[in-house]
Amino acid sequence: MTTKFSRRQILKTGAVLTAGSIVGPQLIVKRPLPAYAQGETVKIGILHSLSGTMAISEVSIKDVCVMAAEEINAAGGVLGKQIEYVIEDGASDWPTFAEKAQKLIEVDQVAVIFGCWTSASRKAVLPVFERLDHMLWYPVQYEGNECSKNIFYTPAVPNQQTKQALSYMVENLGVNKIYLEASDYVYPRTANQIAKAQIEQLASEGVDVELVGENYQPLGAQDYATAVAKIVASGANGVLNTINGDSNVGFFKQYKAQGLTPDICPVMSSSLSEDDVRGIGAENVVGNYAVWNYFQSQDRPQNAKFVEAFRAKYGADRVTGDPIEKGYVGVNMWKLACEKAGTFDIPAVREACIGVEFDAPGGTHTMRPNHHTLKPVLVGKHLPDGQFEILDDLGYIEPQTWDPLIAGSNVCNWVENPEVGTVEIADYPADQFR
Repeated sequence: MTTKFSRRQILKTGAVLTAGSIVGPQLIVKRPLPAYAQGETVKIGILHSLSGTMAISEVSIKDVCVMAAEEINAAGGVLGKQIEYVIEDGASDWPTFAEKAQKLIEVDQVAVIFGCWTSASRKAVLPVFERLDHMLWYPVQYEGNECSKNIFYTPAVPNQQTKQALSYMVENLGVNKIYLEASDYVYPRTANQIAKAQIEQLASEGVDVELVGENYQPLGAQDYATAVAKIVASGANGVLNTINGDSNVGFFKQYKAQGLTPDICPVMSSSLSEDDVRGIGAENVVGNYAVWNYFQSQDRPQNAKFVEAFRAKYGADRVTGDPIEKGYVGVNMWKLACEKAGTFDIPAVREACIGVEFDAPGGTHTMRPNHHTLKPVLVGKHLPDGQFEILDDLGYIEPQTWDPLIAGSNVCNWVENPEVGTVEIADYPADQFR
């Protein structure tokens, strides 16, 4: 029987009383051994959109998490236990993500969840993880500025991607009239707030650069005729693109149809990996750019093995990409942290995560105390075959989870401010789950 939770149950503070909760002033119930630590297997949850507008991006992360778990099982498992994975579909719907996260934790009793793509989905599930003191590993570049000790982030924060992308456009592509084209939800709006502050700072230092426009479209939008016409009318000679999901199809087809080219107005994308290009068509993006921490074209033995394994399991036509690699990194770093802790107990694993290193396909990841990883940053150019030519290796960059150009953004710098680090559920009202 499937247990279903209402949105009110998901978001209501204190809705769930678990063993180990303080029932009264003096009564403490001893927590029994969690179900995920009993028997010969350990359960993990995989929570991604397998349907809806984000499925074009998220299905492959589900696939790679399964591959990582099966590789670990083939090598003997974790702490002597085989991994049993439970997959749920967030359906590109934020309340559904929250419902499925609670189901995985309370009904399936998983030890950890790997999931989410959009910041909207992550912020929808975050109160569940805070209230139940559970663990999420998140695999997709995002805006930072989040106070949670229950989430570990393997992807880039803005100083490891968006800020590097904007600097590269100005310094190497001759872009000085920048247009911001975005999906309308948390990550693009916050990333663009940082980009605008960066443009203002560069201009104040005498750099010839200006913002000439910005536009936001709902996730899933396909009609970009008016949006691209605005870019043309603005006189922009460069676009910083934070569109997510299959909306990129509509945008790039209009970009090409209205006569824009990478020579006239290059597009630098933050959410367009090799896997996304499969659905868009390489002919629509060729010659444009992206900044990631991983490209399939990287010449590393670890990467060759990774790509070969992914194709062997899912088909020779499949490709890898940064979010896929970050999903793989998450499962493997969690495994290493469990072995370091000697247990699956979440508080112990959380503590053990800090300092864990994993030699990933794209380079070594090291988990920092702010729950983000030190990793390499690369600039790539879209090729006709859907792959990237790596133009520049910017080296390893430390994760900065808040931006000094944005006043007050260091409120979540809980490494230096230990009193923060717990998210109040009220911090994320329903109208932010866009």
